[in-house]
Amino acid sequence: MKLSGMFEHIHINEYSATPKYLQLANAIVTAVETGKIKKDDMLPSINELSYVLEISRDTAEKGYKYLKQLGVLGSVPGKGYYITNADFKRKLQIVLFFNKLSAHKKIVYDAFVQAIGSDAAVDFYVYNNDLSLFRKLLQNLRQEYTHYVIIPHFIEGRDKASEIINTIPKDKLVLLDKLVPDVDGEYAAVYEDFEKDIYHALEQAKEQLSKYHTLKLIFPDKSYFPKGIIKGFYRFCQQYAFNHLLVSDILEEPISEGEVYINLMEDDLVKLLDRVISLKLQIGRQVGIISYNETPLKKFILNGITTISTDFKRMGEVAAQLILDNSKRHEGVPFYLTLRPSI
Repeated sequence: MKLSGMFEHIHINEYSATPKYLQLANAIVTAVETGKIKKDDMLPSINELSYVLEISRDTAEKGYKYLKQLGVLGSVPGKGYYITNADFKRKLQIVLFFNKLSAHKKIVYDAFVQAIGSDAAVDFYVYNNDLSLFRKLLQNLRQEYTHYVIIPHFIEGRDKASEIINTIPKDKLVLLDKLVPDVDGEYAAVYEDFEKDIYHALEQAKEQLSKYHTLKLIFPDKSYFPKGIIKGFYRFCQQYAFNHLLVSDILEEPISEGEVYINLMEDDLVKLLDRVISLKLQIGRQVGIISYNETPLKKFILNGITTISTDFKRMGEVAAQLILDNSKRHEGVPFYLTLRPSI
């Protein structure tokens, strides 16, 4: 094949969150697997890749180094790079759609990639909780995948999410973190039970919460979090006779002694801590704080922030295992209360 024709099969997607060196390597492997690039075909030079694909030389070199590790690529000094093995075949071609990037989503991603193994090609997209962007990314995929792993959190248009997800063959679908009503057929899922989880987590903290009279859940108006969290919060407060309130904007909410605040968004935790500290209220004695989603930093902030959180590492591992087992089961992931001095 002429080198100029190679670039019909080697491409970089600027919308993808997959590292560009992996996109480069995956595109070449896919072309080899489909017979578009054959054994002994010469590949573009590092300089050509850098110029045509508008990537750095370091990125191009890293992509070729990865292909050498896979046993696909060889090189001859003074001549260039060529395909050494055209019988290479990866059984799994996986695309991940995450709603956002965050510390706990990175835990999911890292656990999934490690558990799925190096024989799988994994592409990664982030759609920023935007249903329209999710649809566009899904429709513009340039290849077929063996599996589509989706975290389905949308701020607007949630009622239409099932229509889009139902276009994916169910034997290829894995829903992660949340089940979506009206997604039909048999498919794999690893999920949280948001209503039950927050109820039982607060119930475990009942003794520590008993020194406070009011619980407030910070739940922004435009939020991708499921309403099941609100239901579980209300059910707990009513069951154990706590005054309770849903707060949409923590910057406008009066803060008083005897209250516990439960935050969902990381930005709201920063705002809440700033306000409580400025009011000179003692956290864990006069005001309580519980934060959603465990991250390593929360262990150290102000001697420790109490968290309620699913097991994100387990979520990624189970999703990978469902694919490796070719299973269509639905599995809930554990949810934990981690008590620290903030309540």
